Amino acid sequence: MLKTIIEKEIRDIIGSTKFAVTFGICAVLILLSFYVGANNYLVSRARYEAAKAENLRQFAGLTDWLSVRQHRIFLPPQPLGVLVTGISNDIGRTMQITGRGELTAEDSRFNEDPLFAIFRFLDLDFLFGIVLSLLAMVFGYDVISGEKERGTLRLALANAVPRHTYILGRFCGNFIALAVPLIAAMLLGCLLLPVFGIALTGGEWLRLGLILVAGLLYFGVFLTLAIFVSALTHRSSSSFLVVLVVWILAVMIIPRVAVLLAGRAVDVPPLDEIDAQKAAFNGQLWREHREQVAGFKPTADDDPEKLMGEFHRFMGDLADERDKKMQEFAGRLNEDRHNRCRVQQRIAFTLARVSPAAQLTMAVSALAGTALELKDHYQQQALAYQEQYARFMKEKTGINTGGQMMILRIRQGEDEEPKPIDPGELPVFEFRPLGLGHSLGAAIVDLGLLALGNVVFFAGAFITFGRYDVR
Repeated sequence: MLKTIIEKEIRDIIGSTKFAVTFGICAVLILLSFYVGANNYLVSRARYEAAKAENLRQFAGLTDWLSVRQHRIFLPPQPLGVLVTGISNDIGRTMQITGRGELTAEDSRFNEDPLFAIFRFLDLDFLFGIVLSLLAMVFGYDVISGEKERGTLRLALANAVPRHTYILGRFCGNFIALAVPLIAAMLLGCLLLPVFGIALTGGEWLRLGLILVAGLLYFGVFLTLAIFVSALTHRSSSSFLVVLVVWILAVMIIPRVAVLLAGRAVDVPPLDEIDAQKAAFNGQLWREHREQVAGFKPTADDDPEKLMGEFHRFMGDLADERDKKMQEFAGRLNEDRHNRCRVQQRIAFTLARVSPAAQLTMAVSALAGTALELKDHYQQQALAYQEQYARFMKEKTGINTGGQMMILRIRQGEDEEPKPIDPGELPVFEFRPLGLGHSLGAAIVDLGLLALGNVVFFAGAFITFGRYDVR
C-alpha cells in the first residue's frame, strides 16, 4: 500500500506543469551557480597568482635585504568558497608582513567589486535557503487541505488506507520526486568543475556531498512543515498563507532579529575606538624613546662600523622594548574585544538557530570552510608566518627589520657593485584550510537540528492528520 501511494505521488508530481516549470528554473539556477562559481574561482586564482608575482617583482634589483619593504601575503581562493561564499568575500585577503607589530587584513573582494556587496553572489547557500524552501512550500502546502477541497482525500481514506500510511506515502513521494531532480542538477554542476580545470581533493568532494545533504535536510524541513500546516487547516488558501508567513519569519526575519538582539545584549567597542587607543599609546612610547635616542652615547667613538653596529643594537633594543609593550597593550584590547565578540556571536547563533535558514547557512559555510572561523584562522596562520619571516630577515640582516626604526649604513672603499638579492629566498606563505574533521564538528549541531526539524514537523503532521476531519 505504501509503495503504491509513493509511486502515485511521484507520477502525479513529475507529470504536472508546476513541477516542470519550477524545477526547470531550479536546475538552471544550480547549473548557473556552478558555472559562475567556476569562472569566479579561475578569475580569483589568476588575480592571486598575479598578486604574488607582483609582490616578488617589486624587490627585483634591490641589493640589500634592509631595503625590503611592503612584503605581502595573500589569502588564496578556495574552490568551495565560490560555491558557498560565506564570509570569504567580506574579509580582507591581503596582509602586509613585517618582523613585528600587528597584522591587519585588507582588500576584500567587495572592496574591489562593491556592486556584489549589494546583490551578493548566486551561490548554493542562496539557492538552498531561498529557492528550495519556496519549492518545498509550493508542493507541500496543499497535500492534505487541497486534497480535502478536491474531495480526493475522503475517497482515498474510504479505500481502507491507514492514515499513517497515507501521510507517510505523501511525504516520501513528494520528497523523492523533488529531491531526485535536485541531486541530478547538482551532479551535472559537479561535472562542470573538471571541465573548467578545477580539481577538487577527496576531502573537498566529501564536503560538497555533505553540503548537498544539508540542502536536502533543509528542503525536508520546509516540506514537512508545509504538510504539517496543511494538516492543521481545511482550506489550501489558508495553508498557503500560514506557510508563507512562517517562511518570511524563518528565512528573512529571525536571523536578522537575532543579530540585532545580540548586538543590544553585548556591547562590543568599535575598531576605530580600539585603533585610537593603540595610536595614542604608540605615540606615548615613541616620545619616551625619542628622549632615549637623544641621550645615546656611543662607546666606540673612533670606529664608524662599530659605532653603527652599536647604534643599530641600541635602536633594535628600543624597538623590541616598544614592540613588547605595544603587543601587551594591544593584546589586552584585542582580547577584550575578541571575548565580547565571541559572546555576542554565541548569543546571535543561539537565537538564530530557531530558524532552519540560519541552521543551513551555518552548516554549509562551516563545511565549505567559509564560516566566521576563516578570519581568525587566516590571522593565526599569518602570525605564524610573521615569526618565520622575522627569523629569515634577522638571518639576512642581523636585526629585526619590523616596525619603525632608523637604519644608518656607512660604506667605505666598495669597489665592486653589490649583488642583487634573490626575492625567491623569501619564505613562502602557504594557507592551510581548516581540516574536514574540524569543519564537520562545527556543522554537526546544525545538521542535527535540521534532521530534528524533519522529525518534529513530520511527527506533528502525523499526529494532526490522525485526528483530521476529512468531511
